[in-house]
Amino acid sequence: MAQSQNISVTDAPRRDEALRESVRRTLVIEAKGLAALSASVEGELGDAIERATGLIEGARGRVIVTGMGKSGHIGRKLAATLASTGTPALFLHAAEASHGDLGMVTPDDVLLAISWSGETAELGDVVHYARRFAVPLLAITSNADSTLGRAADVALVLPRVEEACPNGLAPTTSTLMQLALGDALAVALLERRGFSASDFRIFHPGGKLGARLLKVADLMHQDTEMPLVQIGTPMSEVLIEITGKRFGCCGVVDDAGRLAGIVTDGDLRRHMGGDLLALPVEDVMTRAPLVVRPADLASAALGLMNRRPVTVVFAVAEDAPVGILHIHDILRAGVL
Repeated sequence: MAQSQNISVTDAPRRDEALRESVRRTLVIEAKGLAALSASVEGELGDAIERATGLIEGARGRVIVTGMGKSGHIGRKLAATLASTGTPALFLHAAEASHGDLGMVTPDDVLLAISWSGETAELGDVVHYARRFAVPLLAITSNADSTLGRAADVALVLPRVEEACPNGLAPTTSTLMQLALGDALAVALLERRGFSASDFRIFHPGGKLGARLLKVADLMHQDTEMPLVQIGTPMSEVLIEITGKRFGCCGVVDDAGRLAGIVTDGDLRRHMGGDLLALPVEDVMTRAPLVVRPADLASAALGLMNRRPVTVVFAVAEDAPVGILHIHDILRAGVL
């Protein structure tokens, strides 16, 4: 027979204070790096950012981001962020560039090279190519007097700060600063271009981001799919229209084509009686029904339907019905 084991309070996991202190120290050091970066924007770095964004905005081609090692990983992320926010961009591996991938670069492009030291050997051929073919060259580096810093048309010089690595070797604070500056450039360009949520969805059609940016117009049913009758229609015909469509309701329009009301199962229950089928629809319908606009976000329509609560709404333009949206359409699209 197995004996029960009594677990005392002293058997609870002990806090590893040394580990927690290491984590706190890393975060504090990296936060100081970001603070130094932010302060630098008030000086020469801010001036360089203005010139760099001007070159990017004026380019007819793309931003070609390049780098090696950890800087290369940051470069991949920066290229992806730029491309998804309205600035055409791609990543060029610095080593592969010397073996044919320089063919990706044209004089219409802007090269953005990332190197903390500014002396990354693999960037040599990229820099030479940029100077030979007059491709604008931007640099993100901590050393303005480096080979890369001197060769660049614009050098975005990062402040020299302490790495979080206790040996001062693993890129930590430095790569965080590169990442933050890249994000700042992308957001600045996004704002200057007036890049909207609708534009964002064009590049993010899938996943949760795409679902969150869907509009009513993307999901609504139109034309003959809409259950509609005119004012004055007898309820006997209204029921046929409701039954023939799959929304469990029917919109009612006036002589000008405006949505005057809606007939739902609730309206039918309230007017259930021997003469229901002979009544004109206006005696049964709910007037001034809940509506949305085609340009509304589907997430906003879902919130509205949950608050009322209703399961179907008509989309209107200039008070005329142009579509109908069921809550199931929204949920199937992944909008939550």
